[in-house]
Amino acid sequence: MVWVSHMKTTIDIADSLLLQAKRLAARRQTTLKAVIEAALRDALAAEQGRAGDRFELRTHTFKGKGLQPGLSWDDWNAMLSMSYEGRGG
Repeated sequence: MVWVSHMKTTIDIADSLLLQAKRLAARRQTTLKAVIEAALRDALAAEQGRAGDRFELRTHTFKGKGLQPGLSWDDWNAMLSMSYEGRGG
């Protein structure tokens, strides 16, 4: 058995926003409460996703040898220049 707790609260919402939410609820044939709860869940999930999605650059090497001697991941100009060596640039 799952117990769900409900809390009542009062919030102040701009009239125009409340009207839009009521219209959305009518179009969806649901309640204003359901529309507000769904929007709040979506906003919280998006915020949690942003905090958990840390970008990690994965490097790929050919035969596991990594960068050539003298190169650095911080020196993109050198890598770009090297990538065009011998190509008639």
